[in-house]
This record gives sequence, structure tokens and C-alpha cells, in this order.
Amino acid sequence: MKIVCFHLFNDYSGSPKVLKTVISGLIKRGYSVDLVTSRGGVLDELKEHENLRMRQYDYTFSRNMCIRAMRYAWVQLQILFIALGYMFKKDTVIYINTILPVGAAIGGRICGKRVVYHYHENAKAKSTIYRILAKIMQLIASDIICVSDYQRSFLRRKKRVFVIPNALQEKFTSSVAPDHERAFAEKRVLMLGSLKNYKGTAEFIELAHELSTFSFELVLNESEENIAAYCKSQHISTPPNLTIYPRQDNVAPFYSKASLVLNLTNRDKAIETFGLTALEAMTAGLPVIVPTVGGIAEMVDDGVNGYKIDVHNLEKIKDSIEDILTNEELYITLAGNAQKCSKRYSRESMIGMIEQTVCGH
Repeated sequence: MKIVCFHLFNDYSGSPKVLKTVISGLIKRGYSVDLVTSRGGVLDELKEHENLRMRQYDYTFSRNMCIRAMRYAWVQLQILFIALGYMFKKDTVIYINTILPVGAAIGGRICGKRVVYHYHENAKAKSTIYRILAKIMQLIASDIICVSDYQRSFLRRKKRVFVIPNALQEKFTSSVAPDHERAFAEKRVLMLGSLKNYKGTAEFIELAHELSTFSFELVLNESEENIAAYCKSQHISTPPNLTIYPRQDNVAPFYSKASLVLNLTNRDKAIETFGLTALEAMTAGLPVIVPTVGGIAEMVDDGVNGYKIDVHNLEKIKDSIEDILTNEELYITLAGNAQKCSKRYSRESMIGMIEQTVCGH
């Protein structure tokens, strides 16, 4: 069977990382995979596989809405025709990662192929275009894979909709070695995200200002130039206990020297459908502080492996950070429970369920 995967923007964010794990797992199980995506991200690492054929295009994100719309439309036209090229190829499944490669999904349906969506977003909490794309997905998808019960609850469609939680790449899990005592001694708070306002970058920097006795590290999925421009435009000054890093192709070292991981997504502007950084943290044996709603909240038992606190309550987050990083007994308990919780998200289980959905086994 041939599995043809489409992913719009190949960077180092969560959805391409998950797709890399899925493709690697399916190839190990003997499937032949074609991957259509942009250049310059984590999916480039798949080129070493013999049973993978990659077709790549140039695509970069623009903050200018008109330019962004034109680039998006042009890519949809390209992948529509690429998908149409599989019309006469038997035993082919079109696999759409995120709802953005809609051109490929339409092309797949025109060809009469099964179209499986791996749906990572919560379209209801995003813009109008995302909600339109979600409606198209529900109309034309043969099957839809959601990453959490929370995410599935917003879909009107109920048939052939499956919940398969994400899992981590083997490269990451083999690179971290939990050491709770060492982590507690580090007194280092970590957050990974982007420069989007709803991701809590400004709030994280504010916490660093107020908690000067702890170290803070912020890893942003952006270039150094964009980070500098953002800080200048927002009149942000960084305290001496905060280090900001640009886009990284390997984040495991950051978890290996961290003590605590935060997710400060503003629930009023966006809701996390899953929580890949929370799962990475727990796999590294680190407690987490996450929002109170969304798929990410399903991963945390409040007071057991971390805390659920909204970014609006920054004072409570501050107090919780102080409690966690000054009470060793509390820290060791939270960290141990976090590591145990991460075992629920098995890579082999995820690959097996996706194989059943995509390949009909």
C-alpha cells in the first residue's frame, strides 16, 4: 500500500514532529510513503529512509496577510495537481496532516482515494478560514484522527472520527534521562513556544522579572531577527536571569537541564488541542504548569503531576513556581508522577492505531 502524506509548512513545531514519528513508524512496518511538504524543517530528517519519496516546494510564512494568502493559495494549487497524479495508482491513501493542505484533500477525493485527516488544530478557536477548512474536512474526509477528546467534542461529524493521542519521536525519548534531584537543584523554568501573543511570551518574561532567584529559558520557534524585532516593538526588556533562544532542531538538551516547564497559552484566544511540550516535559521527568482547558489539560492531574492554572492568574502561577522549586519533597512527588504519566502515551500504540485507521487493518 502507498501512503501519500501532505503537510503544508515544514518547521520544528508540534504537528510536523508528530508526522515524522508517524511516517518513521509506518515505514518500519513495511509501508511505502510519499511525502509532499515544504523545505527546511524537521521532516527533512526523513530523507534517509529508503521507502520514502519526498517532493518539496518553497514555502515561508509571512506576517503580511495578503502575501500569506497568495502563498497559501499557490501551494494549494500545486498540491491539488500532485494529488491528482495518483488517480490511476491503486492501493493509495491520501494522508492530510493538519487541515491546511485542503488542495491535496480535494484532489484525493476527485481521484476516488481514501482521504484521512490527522487533525491537530481546534478550528473553532481560530480564524474564519480555519472554520471553513474544518467544515470541508468533515465533508470530504474518509476518516478523521483527533488528538484529544476535547478536540473531537467540537466536530459536528461523529462517524469515522477517532481519538489517537500524540507520542514523541524516539530521538527525543532516547535523549532524556530523568534525574529528579538534579532537576530540583537546577531551579530552571523552561517554556517553548512562538511569538504569537496568545502563547504567553510576554507573561513568561514578566515571571522572569519577578522571580529573579530562578533561571528562565525561553525557546521560540522563530529566527533571532524576528525575536529581536518583537522585543523592540513590544518594548520588552529581558532580565539577566532569562535567556531567549531562537528556533532549535533539537530541544532535548533544554529539557535535560530544566526543572519545570510552563505552557501559558491564553484560553480566551487559543486552546491547545494537545500538549506536545507538556508530554516532552513529563517524559523528561519534569512537572508542568498548563492551562485549565483543552487537550493539554487532559494530560495533567492538578496537584499530582503538575498544576492547571490560567495565564490570567499570573500571581498564582508565580506562587506555584516558588512552591515547586523550593519544596524538594513536593518537587520529587510531582516529577515522579509526571514521568509515570508520560508512559500512557506510547509511540507503538499511536503508530498501531494510525495504521489501523489509515490502512484499514
